[in-house]
Amino acid sequence: MPRSIWKGAVSFGMVSIPIKLYSATEEKDVSFNLLHKPDQVRIKTQRYCPDEDVVVEWNDVVRGYEIGPDQYVVMEPEDFDKVPVDTTRTIEITDFVPDEQIDPIYYQKTYYLEPDKVGGKPFALLREVLKDSKLVALAKVTLRQKEQLCTLRVYNDIIALETMFYADEIRSTEELEAPDAKLSEKELEMAHSLVKMLEGDFEPEKYHDNYREALLELIEAKSEGQEIKRPAKVASKITDLMEALRASVEAAKKDKTSGGKASDEADASDSEVAEKPARRRRAG
Repeated sequence: MPRSIWKGAVSFGMVSIPIKLYSATEEKDVSFNLLHKPDQVRIKTQRYCPDEDVVVEWNDVVRGYEIGPDQYVVMEPEDFDKVPVDTTRTIEITDFVPDEQIDPIYYQKTYYLEPDKVGGKPFALLREVLKDSKLVALAKVTLRQKEQLCTLRVYNDIIALETMFYADEIRSTEELEAPDAKLSEKELEMAHSLVKMLEGDFEPEKYHDNYREALLELIEAKSEGQEIKRPAKVASKITDLMEALRASVEAAKKDKTSGGKASDEADASDSEVAEKPARRRRAG
C-alpha cells in the first residue's frame, strides 16, 4: 500500500469529505549513478558553505526568500502552516465544468483520493454526481508551498485529482511561426486516407517504452563483456510529400493485412524481457 502524501478534506458546498491523497503515477526511467571516472567510485553530493569553507549538515539548512542582494527572509517549517489560506488542508471545489473545455496543456500531475471511513458516503455522493453530470469539478488545494488549481473526476470508480497550470504559466505561441503552406486536394485526401488506416481505439497497454527496454538490453550485454555495435542509420530517400503519403498508406495497409504479426512479435519480445528480471534490476 503506497503512503499518502497529503491528508485533508474535500469541501463540497457545506459537505466536508475527509480524504487521503496518493500519487497516481510513477516514471520508469533507467537511473544511473555518477561515478569518478578514474576509479569508478560513486560521487557524493554535499551541501557546501563557501563563506566558512565547510560541508553543511542537513539539520543546519533553512529556506530563505531573497529580498535583496545577500538579504533573505528565513522561513521555518511552521511558518508555512501559518499562510492565511483555507486550501492548506482543504480541497475547495468552486465550479463544475465540461471536461472538453479544458485543453490538455493545462494538466500537470495526477493523484488519487481515498476517503477516510467516516467520509465514505459523501465521497460516494460526489463520485455519483460527477458521473451523472458528466462534468469535472474545479478546485484549489495547497501542495508543496503552492496553491494549485486542480480538477476532480471519476477514474475506475474512485476520484482522481489532477493538478493544473494557471493561465499565466502557459507560454504564449505568438512568437512561433505557424506555416501558411498551400495544400492540394490530393495531398489532403491522401493524408485523410492515412489517418483512416491508423484509426482505432486507445489501448494504453499495447504501448511500451522501447528505448528503455533496448537500453537495459545494451547495459546487460555490456556487463557480460559483449561488444556493442552502433546500429546503421536508415536514411529516408523520400523527399516528395505526396510520395511519402502514398508510401505511408501502403505500409499501413500491409500492416493491417498482416493480421497483427508485428504486434505478436512485440508481445513475444516483452515476454522474453520479463524472463530476465534479476539481471534487469542489477543492470538498472
